[in-house]
Amino acid sequence: MQNKISLKKDPIISLSESQIEQLIEKIKEKKELEHISASFVAQELSKFLIREFHLQQQLVKNFHEKSASFRITVKKVRELLRRSYGLFRGEKKAAERKEVMKKMQDGDTSEAPISQALTWHSSTDERRSFYVQLYTKIFQITGKPNKILDLGSGLNPLSIGFMRLRKLHYHALDINEEEVKLLNIFFEQEQKKKQYFSGKAEIFDITNTAKLSLLPAHDLAFLLKMSDILDKGHGHRMTELVIKSLPVSWVVVSFPTLTMSGKKMNYPRRKWIELMSQRLGYDFKLVEFENELFYVIQKI
Repeated sequence: MQNKISLKKDPIISLSESQIEQLIEKIKEKKELEHISASFVAQELSKFLIREFHLQQQLVKNFHEKSASFRITVKKVRELLRRSYGLFRGEKKAAERKEVMKKMQDGDTSEAPISQALTWHSSTDERRSFYVQLYTKIFQITGKPNKILDLGSGLNPLSIGFMRLRKLHYHALDINEEEVKLLNIFFEQEQKKKQYFSGKAEIFDITNTAKLSLLPAHDLAFLLKMSDILDKGHGHRMTELVIKSLPVSWVVVSFPTLTMSGKKMNYPRRKWIELMSQRLGYDFKLVEFENELFYVIQKI
């Protein structure tokens, strides 16, 4: 593996650390999963093995790559990762990504490479046509933020030019190692050009709400098209825990307004988040575009 990780062994898991690392390496062999951080894969694998204890015991008794238990484990964890990680990820050729990264390393953070990178994800590609309007409307509600936290950021931080903010610190959290590297190159170049800008991106599992709550205070947090991924169709407890734990005054939570087939939803508003806000004493306002609905939630 490229990055050897030290796993904190769960007493419920009987596999050795080397066996777990072998499973992680196999899981990450798939092209679309290779850039997910090993630590995040380890967490998903750990949760799966605890939940499927009988399968785990079969692995312990017969651990090798050709065994049925090994193949089933790899297949099932890959499926979980695709659902939680790959839902809004676009696939582009590696050569194109390397070209853009090289341009940014050489100091080119102009509109051309930024626009090219934003097309790699369907969500940021859709927002390119209304980013300026989006940030204008959000900041009319929240005021101009000085510190922004972006959870499950993807490449959304590349859109900071559309924010038209003079002073800004931007902190991006994601599980994609390649994209975190690209963002840090971008932030480094922006810091050289702009006196009042600073930024950093880091690998971070945002479901770790205890760690999330210990982050420095920010004015505003983005949680864009992440709720469905966090909750995985089983209620909305994780989204609520994440929102509650954030050390911010404002949280912007967004949802698609189109179905997976591209049809307009009959009821795009999410009543559950409106009821949650009411129950927690939070205020909210709506900002709506054709493909995406934004809840601008005031916590305090």
